[in-house]
Amino acid sequence: MSTLSDLVSAQGRSSESDIEWLHRLAGDGQLLADLASADIVVWAPTADDSYVAVAHTRPGGAATLFYRDIVGGRVRPQWQAQVREAFQSVRIVDSSSPEWFEETPTRVRAVPIAIREGEGLRAIAVLTRHTNLGDVRTPSRQQITFNECADDLFRMIATGDFPDLSAPTGPRRGAPRAADGLIRLDVDGVVTFASPNALSAFNRIGFAEELEGEALADVTSQILPASHDTDERLPILVSGRAPWRSDVEARGVTVSLRAIPLKEHGHRTGAIVLCRDVSELRSQEQELITKDATIREIHHRVKNNLQTVASLLRIQSRRTSSDEARESLLQAMQRVAAIAVVHDTLSEGLAQNVDFDEVFARVLRLVAEVAAAQNTVAHTRTEGRFGTLPSQYATPLALALTEIVTNAVEHGLAGREGDVQIVADRDESRLEVRVRDTGSGLPDGQVGRGLGTQIVRTLIQGELSGTIDWKTIDAPDTPFHGGTEVVITVPLRWIVRS
Repeated sequence: MSTLSDLVSAQGRSSESDIEWLHRLAGDGQLLADLASADIVVWAPTADDSYVAVAHTRPGGAATLFYRDIVGGRVRPQWQAQVREAFQSVRIVDSSSPEWFEETPTRVRAVPIAIREGEGLRAIAVLTRHTNLGDVRTPSRQQITFNECADDLFRMIATGDFPDLSAPTGPRRGAPRAADGLIRLDVDGVVTFASPNALSAFNRIGFAEELEGEALADVTSQILPASHDTDERLPILVSGRAPWRSDVEARGVTVSLRAIPLKEHGHRTGAIVLCRDVSELRSQEQELITKDATIREIHHRVKNNLQTVASLLRIQSRRTSSDEARESLLQAMQRVAAIAVVHDTLSEGLAQNVDFDEVFARVLRLVAEVAAAQNTVAHTRTEGRFGTLPSQYATPLALALTEIVTNAVEHGLAGREGDVQIVADRDESRLEVRVRDTGSGLPDGQVGRGLGTQIVRTLIQGELSGTIDWKTIDAPDTPFHGGTEVVITVPLRWIVRS
């Protein structure tokens, strides 16, 4: 299914700022649907004077009218005139009488999604509210208040006052919804309505009285301990003067708050405050932060230990009199150092993923040390991108590439000057890496059977379920003619994509 951006952009009638406005509004689609107890659909204008659905939200506590997805579809003929009128006149248009939709009586309201331009308004799309009249019951006071709040927000949408660009984007995990708890404030910040869930949330943090008739800012100041480190924006939030989000913590309970100021003709008339008990969620987040910090510390200590081992191997190699033993110790040192690079990268971030391009750049510096030690001048060049890889891919791949590039320097170039090219080609299903050198090629055309070759085969075929192939380059028109090319292909099907 295409995203909202793709669908709107395909119509060719909206700018980037228009699309960003629609994204912000669609982010509050669930709030509008729950307050109105109705389906909410956003229609973008098309080049042929029609409209296409780019977003749809079903109500959480009422029956939906659209059991099939309508996003991407054209506006139905029975709504087109109403939607067009709302778009062209930049005013709210209600259906004159109940309409039937798939044998269900409905009422439709078309709301222009407007933005301010100078002294005027310009519609960029239309929002429709589809109310199922077949599920009508005697409304409770809560439902009446919810509907009034929805109507206030619809009026603000039509006058370019909602969404508010000064409001924070990217809701924090556990952001409050209408059903979690809703408080309505008047222009002075006094509570005129509090839903049962809102009362329960405030009761849990220490306020046992009725909220209605109380100034929410005074209630909050009574609840918070004197020693509590309070968010400096909290007083503005609980008085309903700014669209903000914050948490209130007291008695071991955390309540998340979100304020939405209500305006009419640009003047504030009150506010909606949504609240939700997020104690369990915040506790889980804290546990995850602690675990992440512990994991990073483990990676850091493993890196330090590996670097210590590498240093010991380097010292031992300098003290040995056997050239063969010295070379073996230096190779072991390099392998340990390559693994340490991955752990060092993992210790710097929260995710167990690494930017392998950065890792490989550091690995190449290790190879340069080997080349310098053997009086070899190796010009390494990397093309393409490896991208981000999980640690279970990064460690064996880093070690395998270290072996391959080192082998190209030690044996391919062998005491002379030459080039080593590493080309990474990645798509959604696989990563292919080609390592070429301008060296002397494979001895007798055969792949060696040494320890390094065995390590590479074990890592690529055993750990990464990939394939590896060695060959002598037959390309007379290139500087790599006669050199060696190693091709690694690793499937990426086990990587979990967000």
